[in-house]
Amino acid sequence: MNLEFTPEEQAFRDEVRAFIAENYPKHLADFGMREDMEREDFLAWHKVLGKKGWSVPAWPVEYGGTGWTPTQRYIWSEENARINAVMPLPFGVSMVGPVIYTFGNAEQKAKHLPGIVSGDVWWCQGYSEPGAGSDLASLKTTAVRDGDHYVINGQKTWTTLAQHADWGFFLCRTDPTAKAQEGISFILVDMKTPGVEVKPIKLLDGGYEVNETWLTDVRVPVENLVGQENKGWTYAKFLLAHERSGIAGVARSKRGVEKLREIATHETLDGQPLIKDFDFAKKVSQLEIDLAALEITELRTLAGEQAGKGPGPESSILKIKGTEIQQRLTELTLEAVGTYSAPYMGGVSNDNGSNEHPVGPDYATHAAATYFNMRKTSIYGGSNEIQRNIITKMILGL
Repeated sequence: MNLEFTPEEQAFRDEVRAFIAENYPKHLADFGMREDMEREDFLAWHKVLGKKGWSVPAWPVEYGGTGWTPTQRYIWSEENARINAVMPLPFGVSMVGPVIYTFGNAEQKAKHLPGIVSGDVWWCQGYSEPGAGSDLASLKTTAVRDGDHYVINGQKTWTTLAQHADWGFFLCRTDPTAKAQEGISFILVDMKTPGVEVKPIKLLDGGYEVNETWLTDVRVPVENLVGQENKGWTYAKFLLAHERSGIAGVARSKRGVEKLREIATHETLDGQPLIKDFDFAKKVSQLEIDLAALEITELRTLAGEQAGKGPGPESSILKIKGTEIQQRLTELTLEAVGTYSAPYMGGVSNDNGSNEHPVGPDYATHAAATYFNMRKTSIYGGSNEIQRNIITKMILGL
């Protein structure tokens, strides 16, 4: 595998960098993902990219994709990470979109894909339930056929950003007599349908990123069923493989390590820059080594994609190592800013409701909130323990 970029790929990087410099919304400069973001903040860059034709780079060209190679997509992600850009949310772009253009019918593709490309329609994911998280096949939400409709009843939880969603994709049990992984269907639900109720959950970081979603006698047209009834588990696994590949976040972690080094250069310990402290520098170096190894794994996966191989069980490796690195990175950042993180009180960071003046440098403002928020990463998208089981069975053959 050749890891050197070609002259054509370097030229592509220049083109991407110039476009971002000219078109990225100025008010989102170095905004990142924060607990106080509004719906329009999330969508601003997505809509610019939709007009350019760059919002869904991994999709087939016939549905709005760019036709970029996996390497070009990697360069694209690196350049966005370099400025800490607010990227299009994955629920439409990386999750339900690929399911619809792979398994959906012509009407579903025509109705739903354009809104994902443009960023005009916000999707949420209805997978997890109070008794069915990592053991997703235990889900209890039912969809009972009644003429031309399904009547859905149940409760979903950890529904990320559902408070903003226009549509949701839900796993529902349509055959209660079948085995656990069978009898499940993949159904699209208009979130404005009577009976859909979204209740925000306050998280450790003080934000309201996830929700409980209750469905009470929600009548959904049968035409909203994706693929075949009772075959939803197949589509769910397909979706999760795409989700886990994206969770690795190598490009953003690389930018995060650069920022950590900048912080540790400004902060001091015993009168010298923190980055010169042996123990701290050792932890940063180990993080960089692990991140470099993960990057090689991701590039190998991209090379496989370029050869026509879709995301497989190796996405579990990317998920595990990617999320472990993200958590260690935020831990070290919190350690670097030290007591400057102390003024943070859940949900009352300086720019989110408090009238107190910020304490410490700007880079300390969100360190605690980010640390708390990233505790979730080893759980969502299928917990890391579940991913280890997949690796054991699918890769090691044990």
